[in-house]
Amino acid sequence: MKIGREVTPKSAICTSTADTITVRGKDLCSELIPNTSFTDYFYLLLTGQAPNDTTRKVLDATLVSIAEHGFVPSIQAARMTYAAAPDALQGAVAAGILGCGPVILGASQNAGELFHRIAQRVDAGEALDVVVKATVTEMRAARLPIPGYGHPLHKERDPRVDALFNVAREAGASLRYVEIAEAIEAAIPGIVGKELNLNVSAAIPAVLLGTDFPVTALRGIPILARTASLIAHLNEETTQPAGFALSYHASQAVEFTG
Repeated sequence: MKIGREVTPKSAICTSTADTITVRGKDLCSELIPNTSFTDYFYLLLTGQAPNDTTRKVLDATLVSIAEHGFVPSIQAARMTYAAAPDALQGAVAAGILGCGPVILGASQNAGELFHRIAQRVDAGEALDVVVKATVTEMRAARLPIPGYGHPLHKERDPRVDALFNVAREAGASLRYVEIAEAIEAAIPGIVGKELNLNVSAAIPAVLLGTDFPVTALRGIPILARTASLIAHLNEETTQPAGFALSYHASQAVEFTG
């Protein structure tokens, strides 16, 4: 009899022999490599199912929306790391990913979990506006940030929000979580005392959850997308170096207080 946690490692994702590699029940070489896009492959790896047209369009759009956003902290960390260790591309990419918390890239997961909790209460019979008002009020009283709302640059609604909502609408995705996201946005001024408009970190889970994307995997979307951008920036670093310039300007801007 087994006691405690499972002691035998198990996985349903991949297996191989001397002659074959099988991923989610499909032969990698004969079925997947000739026929599968990377987005489709990611979804297959994640869920064990091929995406339908709606899911594919929405997932593609979210990856495109978050991949690149200029010299944000993760990009600067990666470029400065690469400048110091150009023989370690993987280290520079890791430097750009390791800070993926709720401030940088992580808000999508937190926003998605918030939408999911609200949806569960609505499914249990509560009215959406009542649940949203109570939830935002509780978060405000606890001094908790409302993930996915407000942006340091885009004071109006983040332009990527409507672009993603339009893709989801045109692709035929469920707009249930878009409705929840917009209900929160509408409730915030009366409770918080100021407008905090939707940003892309709320739009991503709002549209993805409408395709039954796993809420537990939402943090992976910005990580996967930003990895593509990191590789592009690091490739540019080889011909147009910015890492040491970033370091220099940072040192010049520091006020010594010792």
